[in-house]
Formats: sequence, C-alpha cells, structure tokens
Amino acid sequence: MSSRHPLTDLPTHQVTNQPPPLGDYQAFSTDRVLCEAVSREGAPWVSEYLRALGALTGSEQLMEQGFLANRQPPELVTFDPYGRRIDEVRYHPAYHELMGLAIRHGVHSIAWDRQGEGGHVAHAAALYLLTQPEQGVCCPITMTHAAVPALRLESAVAQDWEPRIRVREYDPRCLPSSEKAGVTFGMAMTEKQGGSDVRANTTRAQTLRGDQYTLTGHKWFCSAPMSDAFLSLAQTPAGLTCFLVPRWRPDGRRNPFFIQRLKDKLGNRSNASAEIEYSDTWARRVGEEGRGVRTIIEMVQQTRLDAATAPVGMMRQAFVQALHHVRHRSAFGKPLIHQPLMRNLLADLALELEAGVALLLRIARTFDRGAQDPHERLLGRVGTALAKYWTNKRAPEFIYEAMECLGGNGYVEESILPRLYREAPVNSIWEGSGNVICLDVLRAIERDPQIVPAFLTEVDSARGGHRRLDAAIERFKQELGYREAAELRARRIAELMALTLQASLLVRHAPAAVADAFCESRLGGTGGMLYGTLAAGVGVDAILERAWSAE
Repeated sequence: MSSRHPLTDLPTHQVTNQPPPLGDYQAFSTDRVLCEAVSREGAPWVSEYLRALGALTGSEQLMEQGFLANRQPPELVTFDPYGRRIDEVRYHPAYHELMGLAIRHGVHSIAWDRQGEGGHVAHAAALYLLTQPEQGVCCPITMTHAAVPALRLESAVAQDWEPRIRVREYDPRCLPSSEKAGVTFGMAMTEKQGGSDVRANTTRAQTLRGDQYTLTGHKWFCSAPMSDAFLSLAQTPAGLTCFLVPRWRPDGRRNPFFIQRLKDKLGNRSNASAEIEYSDTWARRVGEEGRGVRTIIEMVQQTRLDAATAPVGMMRQAFVQALHHVRHRSAFGKPLIHQPLMRNLLADLALELEAGVALLLRIARTFDRGAQDPHERLLGRVGTALAKYWTNKRAPEFIYEAMECLGGNGYVEESILPRLYREAPVNSIWEGSGNVICLDVLRAIERDPQIVPAFLTEVDSARGGHRRLDAAIERFKQELGYREAAELRARRIAELMALTLQASLLVRHAPAAVADAFCESRLGGTGGMLYGTLAAGVGVDAILERAWSAE
C-alpha cells in the first residue's frame, strides 16, 4: 500500500522558500538594545528578573495563548441562571493563563516591591516583554500597578488595598476582596459628554459617612470591568473627586455595578472595555473632595508611561517577525536579508526601535529617582508625555512596514501582524489623545519654569556629539521664543522635543553608526518621509548587527 498522502504529496504542493516556524526564543537576551538600556538605567538585579520573563514571552506557548484569547473574546454575563443580576465578564482560559503569568512575575507590583531600586525600570521593561505575545492583558496589569500612588493619598484606603494589590497570586473569581489573596484594578473615568475633559463629568456622589459615599451616573468607558475595584471620578459639592469603587460592598453584597454592554473595538479584543452604570453604588473617597484631578493624575502619570511602553513592545514583535521572514525568504536570486533596499528598510526600523527603547527606559528611571532628584522629577514630568505621544505616533507605520516585509503572509490572521496593526492606535487614544498630550506638554512648560531648563540640561549633555543634534536644540529654543499660536504649534514642539531627547540618548549611549544615522535621518537631514529612506553611506550593517543577539 502506498504511503503517499493524497493531498500533501501532490506535486504542486512542495513547500519551498518559506520560513520555518519562529519557535521558542529568549525575548530578553536576544534583544541587545534592551539589555544595554536595562543595564544602563536599572539596577543589577533587573536583568536576571527580565531574563526569566523573557524565556516565557518568547515562547510558542504564550504566542498561541495570545491567539486563543483574541479568537474567543470576553463575554458579558448579565444574569445568573436564576435571574439574579451578576454583571460578570468571562474570558477564555488562555487569557487567565496570560494574566496569571504576568502577576506571578510581579509585572503589576515590581515597581512598588523594589521602589527606588530600579523597580520602575523593571516594570517598564517587563511590560515591553509582556506586550509582545499579547497586548490585551497589559491594560489590567497597568491599572493594577498604577493604582498604588493614587491610593496612597488616602492612607486608610491604601492600608486596606495595597497589600492585596502587591500579592503575586492571580485569582479571577468574582468574590469580595476579603476572600481573595490578590486583586486587580480597573478604571472608570470617561463619560460620553466629556471624553478627555473629565471636569464635564456628571456622575454624582452623595455622602454616607466619613469617607463613604454612593455614586450615581454613567461611564462611557470602563477599562477591565472584571476587576475587583475601580478608580472613578464623580462630582461632590466641592467639585470633582476621586473614589474607589469595589465590586462588592463591605457587607458582602454585590455593589450595584451594572455593565450595559461591552465595546466592540477595532483591536484589544482579548480585553474587555465596557459601558457601566452606577446606581447608589458604594464607594470610598480617595484624596480630598474637589481634588479629584490632582488625585487621579498620580495614576495617570504611571499609566502614560505604560502607554508609551506598549507600542515599543509591539514594534519589537513586528520587527522580530519581519527579520525572521527575510532571513529565510529569497527573491530575485538571493535572500531578502541581503537585498539592499530591504536592508535599508530594516535598518531604519531598527533605528526607530532603538530610539524608542532608549527613551522609555530613560523616562522609567525618572520614576525611580524622582523623589530624591529634582532634575529626574522634572524630566519625568515632561518626558512621560513626550514618550507617550511620540512612540504611539510611530508605531502604526512601523508595524505596517513590518507587515509588508512578509508580503501576503503578513496580511493574514495566521500572522500576528494584523493583530498588532489593529492594536497600534489604542495606546495613543488611551490616557489622552495626541492633541491632549501635546497641550499637556505646553501646560507643563508654562506652569513650571524649571521644566525647560531640566530638559535642556538633559539634551545638552550630548551637545557637540552631532551637528544635527546641536541644531535641533537651537531650533527648540527658537520655537519656545515664538509666543504666538503656541497651541497651534503644540505638535511641532512635542515632536521636536521627543526627537531631540531620543537623539541625545543615542549620541551618549549608542554606537556611532546608530547615533549618526538617527541624527541625519530624523533631525532635518537626509532621511525621507517614510521608513527605508536612509542615505547611502549609512552604517546599515552595524545597525542590523545590533537588532538580534545570539543567545
């Protein structure tokens, strides 16, 4: 009897010139740029912590779990079988596996467990790794991490909740927090009439006693509605105030937290976002009445750093996929990796990625040192906004170019590239869209006269390293000198600041081939408007050599 299979052994089905599966790889150790940045900005223990995580985030198993979690998105269960209102969100087991891995490795808590000891650098780099196989889990991990500084403004609330936040045990059950080892946090800020203008919120708070209130109102976006508690904003007679809203009341009853629907989103499919209704919903005040924006900004500053980190992680995954493909695919008589124009494109993408990693980990260091060092605090204030704006604006085109490297293979859902491309806009919209962030940069400059000197001190430390950088620093000073139509030029100013800061970091810390190519192509030199337009003579080989390190 013939052993030939009637389908796979057809003479027209001989598979050649296709890359093998990527397989397992060490996502930390093979990323030389990340390893160097962590060593530079963090503490010695951080690299070992990330190496353990990188072995998992580069695995085929986690990649497959990401696909499963997105193929079967969350489901809203409004009632139990007996007609009782429960408002629960149920997920595919793969999503819980990913959440469990993140929490076991302390991605949500490491910044507070090792505060002032490189913990924020560890958190940012860990999120960068976690984002690569799947992005949806990063939202609840980020908000659980970011809730801590806001809660600390109300010591009684922090004493109750922070110890449970920092536990490295994932418990997805919908139970009172007192019955769970660990908890997760979400956020419910946005209302349909206000959006980013949270001062237009109409949700009302009524005092019960002490720091206890009831809330009534509608929230247009609630992130991660399966969480155990949420930070939310509501109006009191003193003005907008921040509250902690748990899913369960202290007496063990379900808190009125009515999920009206789950949003049908472009991307971020594995993670639920919801519209919710508060109806005499029990809450605890966090911070002073009327100081809700000031209170919640403690959380927002943390989430904005994560929103700057996630797109760089996605760019890394897109780059890894593209690099693997072109190494194993040939066209016109030789491997794609040896085609001059492809090398130009890949080198340009590698420059963008290296600049993104350098920027986000430098800003993460300001979170570790800002409490003791005024320069770090000031740089972190403006640098977080700049990073959040710029990395998100660069990600969609970057991911699209990586997708094109794979040709038709990159456009089909069996590839991760379509998922990354759909995901790319979300972090730019979340926690302040591009316009909001650029206006925030202007406000920071106008309100604190020390911001600009701190920024200039940072970038001036590389002055003389490249003529394009020196010229960009002078252009920035000139831009600030024009007082007219500052808001109209806010994007121009933010872009120039972000590029100047990235160039300064590369001039100081990257090889000359990288720094020179970045300055020439990004600071008014020889680069074009699209990736892959580096000028002749650029050190493409040296740039690409850094893109992937052998384990």
